[in-house]
Amino acid sequence: MVHASLRAAGPVDGGAEGVLEALDRAVGPDGTLLMILGAEIAEDWVNERPESERATLLADAPPFDTQTAPAFHEVGYLAEVFRRAPGTHVTDNPSGRFGARGKRAEALLANALWNDYYGPNSPLEHLCKLGGKILRIGADPDTTTVLHYAEHLAEVPNKRRVRRHYRCLGNDGPIIRAVECLNDSDGIVSWEGEDYFALILEAYLASGRGTRGRVGNAESELIAAQDLVTFGTAWMTERLSAHFAESRNSKPGKREFRPLHG
Repeated sequence: MVHASLRAAGPVDGGAEGVLEALDRAVGPDGTLLMILGAEIAEDWVNERPESERATLLADAPPFDTQTAPAFHEVGYLAEVFRRAPGTHVTDNPSGRFGARGKRAEALLANALWNDYYGPNSPLEHLCKLGGKILRIGADPDTTTVLHYAEHLAEVPNKRRVRRHYRCLGNDGPIIRAVECLNDSDGIVSWEGEDYFALILEAYLASGRGTRGRVGNAESELIAAQDLVTFGTAWMTERLSAHFAESRNSKPGKREFRPLHG
């Protein structure tokens, strides 16, 4: 699974397409690449409005088409190049769309979930069970999508959830569908300070796990997905549960936390 900042890597022969070609060569014909794509949806603001208003606000919205909708801009331009490349398979969820290419692409994306798309039976769990790794090329420390799977496994009380609505292509024309999931925009608990995904990654790397090096100009890491999930699950179970116990009688503070598509 790849998270990459082309800007951090610096000039590359062939640009983003050259990076994708290099990744394809690196995993070889028996390998597989996975990325989180999300989707660029102009009407996403509707999900900040009361649920009773959303159907009306979405009535004339262009329907989401998983085959043509661009990748969410925050996950980086490489994700869009990856999505458009011949041979890339994509899932149909506007909120948690994945792309995969290579020998096990269909196995990774098989029966992709509509609700709780990062949880058990998701591409993230399949990645872990297949012994997959995460390649981070200059990516921000809060963009490690597999930790959303750890959020599902962590024993944390009263995890926050969200419900979003989208106008999608259906068998008989456009329909409005709801997506229900853990709160992957603001976190499963109210949390102040540095993003806890970044804290987990920093603690994981500080423990000596993973392989660190450079790709172009970018500081990069290669990490065993299951090992990071196990570490992150334990971290969340301990830290987020304690934080919840301390803060449940106080007014929650606003935090900056945007791992929705990364």
